[in-house]
Amino acid sequence: MQALPIFYNIAKRRCVVVGGGDVAARKVSMLLKANAVVTVVSPAFHHDLETLASAEKIQLVRATYDAAQLSGACLVIAATDDQLVNVAVSNDAMQINIPVNVVDAPELCTFTMGSIVDRSPVVIAVSSEGNAPVLARYIRTKIETMLPAGYGRIAAIAGEFREKVKARFATTQQRRRFWEDVLQGPVVERVLSGQEQSARELLASMIDGATPLTKQGEVFLVGGGPGDPDLLTFRALRLMQQCDVCVYDKLVSPEVMALVRRDAELIYVGKARDQHTMPQEEINALLANLALAGKRVLRLKGGDPFIFGRGGEEIETLMQHGVPFQVVPGITAANGVSSYAGIPLTHRDYAQACLFITGHLRDGTLDLDWASMARPKQTVVIYMGLIGLAQICEQLIQHGAPASLPVAVVQQGTTQRQKVVTATLADLAEKVSQAGLKPPCLTIIGEVVRLREKLAWFEPSLTDET
Repeated sequence: MQALPIFYNIAKRRCVVVGGGDVAARKVSMLLKANAVVTVVSPAFHHDLETLASAEKIQLVRATYDAAQLSGACLVIAATDDQLVNVAVSNDAMQINIPVNVVDAPELCTFTMGSIVDRSPVVIAVSSEGNAPVLARYIRTKIETMLPAGYGRIAAIAGEFREKVKARFATTQQRRRFWEDVLQGPVVERVLSGQEQSARELLASMIDGATPLTKQGEVFLVGGGPGDPDLLTFRALRLMQQCDVCVYDKLVSPEVMALVRRDAELIYVGKARDQHTMPQEEINALLANLALAGKRVLRLKGGDPFIFGRGGEEIETLMQHGVPFQVVPGITAANGVSSYAGIPLTHRDYAQACLFITGHLRDGTLDLDWASMARPKQTVVIYMGLIGLAQICEQLIQHGAPASLPVAVVQQGTTQRQKVVTATLADLAEKVSQAGLKPPCLTIIGEVVRLREKLAWFEPSLTDET
């Protein structure tokens, strides 16, 4: 290590930037984030700097560089394209012991600025000591994906309670153990899920001793998306790695299941036509009971929990039992599958509305608003409608939809097993039968299906049948 990593407080202190171009503008923006009082010296200025000066956020000095301009500064940055000026700024700053940074010239610097991950008040800076700034930025992007944006809020709330914790626990070791327990428990999850007041109340209760520090149960209701694991949200992936128990559905793809914490207990509660592994009421009770036993429960669903996922029913039960929970949306099948099939759900020339319909049969019949579904200039997306496909097509034609209306059925969309059959209402059922499609499938009805021939981009291992 050739440079000492430090964080320098420049709030309300004078900092000088020499140079008026776009690079200088970027450095000024960083200094302003740290609440510095910024003076920029240059014969001419980038329009962004002019805008900041008009708003009285910085001071512009329209002049060539002179050493006297560094007077009273706590930090100086040289960002000009004139090597002689940059060398002069560096030498002058060193003479009066002012920290100096010269952009892209580490040999002229007494300090460098790392590639920053800003979760204020949590800040991480990655430095290569000027040797490989692109590598430092690459490492920063890796950290960005692992560090939730809400960590800054966690730090701020911890700061609010710091004095109370010091008063409650006599030794540094006791305080450290307390914070370690807090930062691995439900307080953090409540902050990250937007329940900050609830997090404050729980933390206060833990400090007072009213709530024990033992592990508390909670439920993560997570949308696993349509199948491709790359479509998971950052939050979903993080919670999948934290769970003690995973309660999962039939529609969760094997690729997504592979990302669940390896030592978590797996409980399958999937449903197929006329075959339910566990009735919904029992699933609701299972989630509550597991959490009340102190487990962190991942309820993992295909698609989105609140779109034909019965997530609302499950959290009603959790609320009745006072179980903490959070809901993590997922990309629903309609969005993911249609995108991978090259079929936009809306298009100015073809569809100005989109309907999501569940195609589950009840007593061998479908009770749907056929007239509404048969309207022109819209797209109809049917979930779980493979078994009733012939009846759906027949009813739509009877209610005014043209027999030539294009339709696509997509099997296991977004995965390498994706298979697409395109047809019309008149011959769809026959073609799907010939192709041997099996659930899970999504049906897309509307003129937008015509665009697939032009817009199809995803190349799975299986090919189309039309």
